[in-house]
Amino acid sequence: MRPLAVIGNVNVDLILGPTAPWPKAGTEIIVDHDELRVGGQAGNSALAWEALGVDFEIAANVGNDQFGLWLRTAFGRRAAKWAISSERTTLSVGITHPDGERTFFTTHGHLPRFSLADTLSVLDGKRLAGGYALLCGSFLTTDLAREYEAFFDWAHGHDISVVLDTGWPPDGWTAANCATTRAWLSRCDCALLNEVETTTLAGRDDPAEAAQAIWSSMRKGAIVVVKCGPDGAIAIDADGELASAIAPQVKVVDTIGAGDVFNSAFLAALARGQPLEACLAAGTQVASRAISTLPRSYGTLPDFRDDIA
Repeated sequence: MRPLAVIGNVNVDLILGPTAPWPKAGTEIIVDHDELRVGGQAGNSALAWEALGVDFEIAANVGNDQFGLWLRTAFGRRAAKWAISSERTTLSVGITHPDGERTFFTTHGHLPRFSLADTLSVLDGKRLAGGYALLCGSFLTTDLAREYEAFFDWAHGHDISVVLDTGWPPDGWTAANCATTRAWLSRCDCALLNEVETTTLAGRDDPAEAAQAIWSSMRKGAIVVVKCGPDGAIAIDADGELASAIAPQVKVVDTIGAGDVFNSAFLAALARGQPLEACLAAGTQVASRAISTLPRSYGTLPDFRDDIA
């Protein structure tokens, strides 16, 4: 199996809900569920790999408070070299709704101060050679994002394929954010995007056509994946051909981190050398299980090698 790493945002998630309709200002409501857990795109991806029994490295930072200590403890030895920022730890409060969707309120906290130096102090380039490095939380880890070009140079210099899932920009997909992301993608070996991100970045309504347009501007042999929620996922493979997978029908309980769980299962299957269709199927199946179970369960990483063959 090829080595795996994730680089980006780890923060604290406080999940409350469900609630509907949105309460009026100045009022108080009671909800049925609360959960304090590790969050952020990098955190969610790492938790999924941990649950699936996949070995990985994770580069992140934490704040200088009790939440920061709690996050480091949650990742044990993998967090031994994480940088401790002088800022308080970033906190996201997620309010869930009856349909499984959610609304987040997030503080700036420590995430903007995560840097390239922090990243390279954790990752072992020689050990990761031939593997995949997932970059995520791009618009929250602003110091690192400014140094992405240097990170791309470092990764490719160690024969590490760069995978990008930027997450949603806090100020939306402005023209500037789209241009910046397209420049990043031109240096990447794999893109893991949702449907809205794909069509917005490419300026096309059809997800398959949009994915093809993005693929044409990326590195030779790149893969573009489009996560389509309950409709499954599609991808453009290294040869520019379309692949797809259908998501199982489930009763949604909690969609938080669904795309991050997909990323983990997809990349774990890819690192094991499974065909692209099998990787898409692994992502959709594991993510579907995660969003339909409480407490959250990931199951095991399916192997479709024989079915695809």
